Amino acid sequence: MDFLIQQTDDAQDLPLPAYQSEMAAGLDLRANICKPVVIAPGDIALIPCGFRMALPPGFEGQVRPRSGLALRHGISIPNAPGTIDADYRGEIAVPLINLGKADFTVSRGDRIAQMVIARVEQIRFTIVNELPETPRASGGFGSTG
Repeated sequence: MDFLIQQTDDAQDLPLPAYQSEMAAGLDLRANICKPVVIAPGDIALIPCGFRMALPPGFEGQVRPRSGLALRHGISIPNAPGTIDADYRGEIAVPLINLGKADFTVSRGDRIAQMVIARVEQIRFTIVNELPETPRASGGFGSTG
């Protein structure tokens, strides 16, 4: 399936988001920064990715952490997964959080996150006086074992 993408003027030297294997679910996103960004433990930095896109109605981009960065350095995304709505046209940027114990440096072109394109549905609510019963009922956190 084809989607529209546009590189920013300052990212012409960077690869576009790409799958790294034949059956990968996520497209790797790269850092579009002029100089390295150091993220101290506990800090968050917004890292631009050098592109804009136009998703068709009924789709979203889900931005997720890269498992290797999470495992080796404690780098994650504070709102994971982040949602990119189909009507957003600005540059894609990723907030990275350092949950590790040491400073982490992001350099230009580093693969910093992954984006999964997924179908979504919009719903309409119907206001009712009662909801259908289920065996779980109002059982919340930990209620199923």
